[in-house]
Amino acid sequence: MPALADVLDPAAVKLDVRVSSKRQLFTEIAGAAARVAALDAKTVLTALSEREHLGSTGVGEGVAMPHARVDGLDRLFALFWMLQRPIDFDAIDDKPVDLIFVLLVPAGAETLHLKTLAKVARKLRDPGTRGRLRAADDPKVVWRTLTANGSRHEAA
Repeated sequence: MPALADVLDPAAVKLDVRVSSKRQLFTEIAGAAARVAALDAKTVLTALSEREHLGSTGVGEGVAMPHARVDGLDRLFALFWMLQRPIDFDAIDDKPVDLIFVLLVPAGAETLHLKTLAKVARKLRDPGTRGRLRAADDPKVVWRTLTANGSRHEAA
């Protein structure tokens, strides 16, 4: 399984993203993914929307992890965005979200998809990690926080 540093490019980390709804967020994500990963924005938007229709990817504590399989993608592709203001996301805890980790995967990469999501979920479940992300004002610091190996106790 690739390391998060191999899936999440530092340039794919954005802070202070301004969106007012989940729909607008997905449209912006689709456009960004299309530009960076040479995909069709409509294909990405459809894939994310169809997955979200199955159930919210808002996992709680202000975190959402939208993900989808996308035809034409040849490798895992991730984005991490921190929203300027939290938005309603129909999260499992009914709290608005401000930390968005997006994972797009090639069709047929089911095991890799699930293992990568689990790795990211473990990292974002940690209150210390979420606090460091929200306190950061530099995308490089956010990227290093997300891609650091081990737990916060091992890093200390």
